[in-house]
Amino acid sequence: MLYFVCLLVSCSTTQKVSSVTVNQNSTAQGEERDGCSFKKAIVINETTESKGVAAEYTWLRTNYPGYRMQHQALSFNNKKPFDLLDIITADGKAKSFFFDISNFFGKL
Repeated sequence: MLYFVCLLVSCSTTQKVSSVTVNQNSTAQGEERDGCSFKKAIVINETTESKGVAAEYTWLRTNYPGYRMQHQALSFNNKKPFDLLDIITADGKAKSFFFDISNFFGKL
């Protein structure tokens, strides 16, 4: 998979999605996982890369219909893998999202 260098632009709270296996439950500190930082990354609960990547894009399509992908990058924080996805929403706003991919990263 080809990853691009991304520029973090902005992020806003999003709705919970039940059609894919993501985890947006509250963290131990009571913060909602809205994807706008490593700490608030949306956890993907898939166990293979193909299903995990599909879940990321399903989350984006569900929460931001009509979005356009700008960049995708792999990053590590505290030795944990994350996908950083930059999009342009259907109404032209730039958004960035962090996805915790530790459940499926490197697993075919």
